[in-house]
Amino acid sequence: MALARILSGDPSRTSKLYLAIGVLSLVKAIAVRDDQERFRRELADAGLFIGIGIALRKFAQLKAEKRAEIESQVPGWLVDIADSEATKTGLQTVAKRRLGRQGPEPEPTIGDRARGLVSRS
Repeated sequence: MALARILSGDPSRTSKLYLAIGVLSLVKAIAVRDDQERFRRELADAGLFIGIGIALRKFAQLKAEKRAEIESQVPGWLVDIADSEATKTGLQTVAKRRLGRQGPEPEPTIGDRARGLVSRS
């Protein structure tokens, strides 16, 4: 899974998911403790998922702190204006225009990739 996809959603909700998977994997490791190889694998998986969950939780806290810091620096009347839907869509349109694209680029198909390889040769 790409790091950008992990961080693009709600990191606090994603962290809860990873922590839950890690706890389940830890329980599974305890259940198979007689088989040393499976126990080690499950324990490693549990550690990995719990570690990612804790890191995402810290990231969510940091993100919330930064958002609060930025919002505290913006005047109240400007926040009220920015909360309207028309302003949000207008700002998105201007940002997309400035970035030079109207949306995410679609992934190239296998045919597009083949054509690209043939044209390079």
